[in-house]
Amino acid sequence: MNRYLDNKKIVSLVLFLLYVGCVWLAAQESPRHYITYKTIDELSIDGKGDEPSWQKAPWSDTFIDIEGKKEPTYKTQMKMLWDETCLYVYTKLEEPHIWATLKERDTVIFYNNDFEIFIDPDGDTHNYMEFEMNALNTIWDLLLTKPYRNHGIVLDSWDIQGIKTAVHVDGTLNDPSDLDKGWSVEIAIPWEVLSEANTHNKVPVKEFWRFGFSRVNWEFDLKDDRYSRKKDADGNYLPEYNWVWSPQYVINMHEPEKWGYVYFSEKEVGSKDTFTIPEDEHIKWYLYELYRDQIDENKRQAKWKKMKGQLYGESKMILGKKIIPVLEHQKVGFVLWTKSPFTGKTLLIEDDGKFLSVD
Repeated sequence: MNRYLDNKKIVSLVLFLLYVGCVWLAAQESPRHYITYKTIDELSIDGKGDEPSWQKAPWSDTFIDIEGKKEPTYKTQMKMLWDETCLYVYTKLEEPHIWATLKERDTVIFYNNDFEIFIDPDGDTHNYMEFEMNALNTIWDLLLTKPYRNHGIVLDSWDIQGIKTAVHVDGTLNDPSDLDKGWSVEIAIPWEVLSEANTHNKVPVKEFWRFGFSRVNWEFDLKDDRYSRKKDADGNYLPEYNWVWSPQYVINMHEPEKWGYVYFSEKEVGSKDTFTIPEDEHIKWYLYELYRDQIDENKRQAKWKKMKGQLYGESKMILGKKIIPVLEHQKVGFVLWTKSPFTGKTLLIEDDGKFLSVD
């Protein structure tokens, strides 16, 4: 009897783990999205977010572990707004020990606990912006021409000119004698800078951009009442925690095709609007699955069959339509593409990872 019960428990556990695994895999196909609305009053960038516009703005989903496997230790949420001059971000970060040491702009801010924003306006995974800041309101802003996997150039001297940032500490900064509640950040980024990487120079009303939001959090040591990153017995820093708005399912923020979607509503904050991720984006996710395998010699999983001079991959049903990928080898590199049954456009990824949608 006991053995029978034990077997039932084992079967139940296996079924549960399979269910969790299926849910986790399904979740990978759906990046999160957020609708940002137009302000109704002037915002004072002070880190407090107490204006009527911020009070009416919806909170994002709570941040999750970057791999999507577990809940973070401390809660993080963000809000967004826009007007004709700037894009605004407000974030609350729960934290019982608020500390920061880096004070010089463009140092590697994620060596402290930090908040990060990644922005790809046109969604082609190239020419995207990265922004980081710590509780001392020290910032690091840079532009990447391509993700690291594609050996792009990191423009560390590039700055978000005109940016305004502020931090509000609900507690005491760099004081280990008490427990804090958390810190909040408020950011205003001028459209003049943001639009440089977009397809046009206008505010993207009724359009969507790809955004990654991340929070790096470290375990700490205290020496002479000073905070520092914790080390193990061999003197190596313990790995950081990465908590993000939309999971990457890998410890790497530099896979822009997995970032979330931010839709810019034409309506004022306090109104209600809707946004549905376009069908072609679902195809794009699948193409990037194939692309990531194609550039990794150890993970090439697609079975390509040659017919009439073309290499065809396994078809996949996406939103009720059959998608057949095509791989074309060229004199230099390759192109991975398919025809969208939804829009009739050719969706393709070049060998350097750049995405194109061609009529």
